[in-house]
Amino acid sequence: MGTWGIGPFENDMAADFAYTLDEAALGEREDLVRATLARTIQTQDYLESPEGADTVAAAALIAAQCPGGEPIRTSFAPDEALPAFADALRPLAAKALDRVVAKKSELAELWDETPDGPKWRHSISRLRSVLAP
Repeated sequence: MGTWGIGPFENDMAADFAYTLDEAALGEREDLVRATLARTIQTQDYLESPEGADTVAAAALIAAQCPGGEPIRTSFAPDEALPAFADALRPLAAKALDRVVAKKSELAELWDETPDGPKWRHSISRLRSVLAP
């Protein structure tokens, strides 16, 4: 996994997710974000790292549109315009983030093995607090 920071788009998988969003028609982008979150929530077994990274990126895009959300300022985020996400995506994103940091999550396990694990978990917690205040 190519990761260079704790930010939601500071890894190869999230950058690929951004590219997928850029390649999709504007009207399909919200559906892609929703499908990413739903897949994560529905995963009963082990959640693989790529799915977790995509989920964090999707949640960050939604949080950026919320009051108190931080804008995404990186060249690895989507370049194309994003729709105004439906408010109903906020609790879905929060629930998906809960799954990413839970047991049987490869992304959480990988971060927990690093010195930056607590910082990463704190960044996820901040995202979640914006999504579900």
